[in-house]
Amino acid sequence: MVFLPVYDYNQLRYIKRPYVTWALLATNILIYFLFQSGLVLDWDAFLNRNYGFMPASILANARTAADVPAWIAQVPGIKLFTYMFLHGDLGHLFGNMIFLWVFGDNIEDAMGRFRYFLFYIACGVAAGLAHFLSATTSQVPLIGASGAISGLLAAYLILFPRAKVWVLFFTRIPLKLRAVWVLGIYLVFNIIMATARGMDNVAWWAHIGGFAAGLILVILMRRPEVGLFKGEPDTVAAVAEAATVSPIEPVAKGTTEAPVAQIDAPTVIVRVDRPKDQP
Repeated sequence: MVFLPVYDYNQLRYIKRPYVTWALLATNILIYFLFQSGLVLDWDAFLNRNYGFMPASILANARTAADVPAWIAQVPGIKLFTYMFLHGDLGHLFGNMIFLWVFGDNIEDAMGRFRYFLFYIACGVAAGLAHFLSATTSQVPLIGASGAISGLLAAYLILFPRAKVWVLFFTRIPLKLRAVWVLGIYLVFNIIMATARGMDNVAWWAHIGGFAAGLILVILMRRPEVGLFKGEPDTVAAVAEAATVSPIEPVAKGTTEAPVAQIDAPTVIVRVDRPKDQP
C-alpha cells in the first residue's frame, strides 16, 4: 500500500451525518469481531467457504452441495454480495475501513444515502465479476470490501480531484496531497500489480473492476447539482487568488464618499473548510 489515507479536507454539503457509511463500517467491523476473529465465535473458515465468492462456483457444473449449503445456493449470485462483508485478518479489515472512513462520507453526500448504498453494492458486484473473469476456475474464496471501496475511490477522483488528503506514505511518512495524486497512484499501482501477477493472494483485478464501475456509475448516480471534476478552494488565499477586483475608482472632487472596489460578481461568499480542532 503506497498511501494510507488519514484525513481529507472536504466538508459535507447536503447531509449532516453519513449514516450509510457509518452503517457499512459498523457492519464490517461487527461481522469480523463477532464471527471471524475468534474472540466471540470462530466461524471464519465456515464463512469464507460458504459466503466468500468462489469463481468456480459461478459455473453450473462446478456448483455442488459440498461447496454451498442448499439454502444459499437457492439464491442466485448471493455470494457476490456476501463476500464484500468478510475479511481475512485485522490488517485487511483496517486497510479497507480507513479508506471507507476517509472517502465514503463525501460520496454519500454527493449521491444521497439510497443511491450511495446501491452504488457501493454495485461496485462490489462488479469487482467480483472482474475477479471471476480473471480467474474463472479458481476455487479460492474471494473476500473483502476492497472492490466496493475501489468504486468509492473512483467516484471521489471524478468528483473531488482537487481535495487535499493527509496520507502516510508507505504507512510512515505524513504527506498532504491532492486526491488526484493519491487515487491516481492507487489505480496505477493496482494495474501494475495485476499485470505483473505479483502477490497472487490479492485480487488486483477485483480492485480494478470496482474502480472501473465507479468511474461509470458516479456519472449516473450523483446528485444533478453535483458537478464533475470540481473542488472548492480549501483556503482563503485560494479564494482570493481566484477573485477578480477592478481598480478603485478615483474620488470625485467635492464628495465625501469613500472609494469602493468594483467586484465582477454582485456577491462573493467565502467558505473555508478546516479541521474541527482549528478555530
